[in-house]
This record gives sequence, C-alpha cells and structure tokens, in this order.
Amino acid sequence: MVARAPSAARELDDLALLRAQRGDHAAFRQLVERYERPVWELVWRLVAPAGLAARAEDLTQEVFLRVYRSLHGFDPAGPARLSTWIFTIATRLALNELRAGRTARAVDLDAALEALAAPVAAAPGRELARRQLGEQLAAAVGALPAPARAVLVLSDVFELSHDEIAGALELELGTVKSRLSRARAAVRAQLTRGDLS
Repeated sequence: MVARAPSAARELDDLALLRAQRGDHAAFRQLVERYERPVWELVWRLVAPAGLAARAEDLTQEVFLRVYRSLHGFDPAGPARLSTWIFTIATRLALNELRAGRTARAVDLDAALEALAAPVAAAPGRELARRQLGEQLAAAVGALPAPARAVLVLSDVFELSHDEIAGALELELGTVKSRLSRARAAVRAQLTRGDLS
C-alpha cells in the first residue's frame, strides 16, 4: 500500500551495541549513524501531515538523547530488536508531540514524494501520473488520525510485525490489526474517490 522506506536500518552488530551500552562514544556514534535516517523518516511521516515537518529534526535528536540515556537498560536478548526499540521511542515521542496540540494542518507533499519507490525511467506522461498518485497517497495517509497513521507507517513502511507494533505502541494485537485494516481501507477509499481536499 505505502512505499517501503528507502533506508530501512539493518541491525547494529552485537559488539558495537555492547560497547555503546558501556558508554563508548564511538560505538554510540555508529549507532546514531546506523539509525538516524530511518528514525527521521519515521518521525517525519508521523508529524509532517499535521504541519510539523520542521520539528522532525529536533524530534529525531530528542529520540537519540533518550536512546543514549536508556541504552544501558536495553536487553539484546529481550523480545525487541534494537531497531524496534528505537522506533518505539521515536513513535511515542512523535505521537506525544501530536497530542500536545502543536499542529498547523499543512501537508508538505514534496518531502512525502521522496518516500516513493525509486523512480522508473518512463515517458513524461507516466512520470506525471506517478507524481500525482504519490501526492494523492501522501495526502490520504496524512489525513489519517495519528494513531492509525503510526500503525500504517510502522507496518507498511518500516515493515514491523503486528507483534512488534503492539509492543511498541502498547496496544493489543487485535487493536493493531483492526487499526491497520481500517487505515488501509481509508487510504484505499480516499484514493478511489479522489477525495483529497
């Protein structure tokens, strides 16, 4: 339904994680370099439709401050992968930002188009149609309520499992599945209607 994240993070190796947990600044810098782009993309996708695209960078920095403060408590043998744990922090921070009421209702569609799959060499007419579809898709996803948008982005863009999303958002598995189903149906219906105003 939604384009895959172009820079989905692969996991940090166990040795670098252990070093980062022990306070090694070079190892933590490696962690940040590994996850910074995917975290920014996740945060941006959640806050930009509410007119907060300019906050994405600050929120991303706040995510890594929180990761730094809590990394010693992360259990690599636990139920969550490191990326899932970091995405959980990012998602909760973004949703808290949205709940705080700091919204301006502007949609930055140009940046949303960057999330589309790699451009295919095509005739100019086909590229125009692709661009219009991208704008419609970005608007449809942006029109979703923040909790539904979070589930959709975590599932369809960052490819987290339903169980990982349930853990990240502290939701029941059935709630994740129903929100995801309703979000996909709403996006599909909006794209079918062309009702994007």
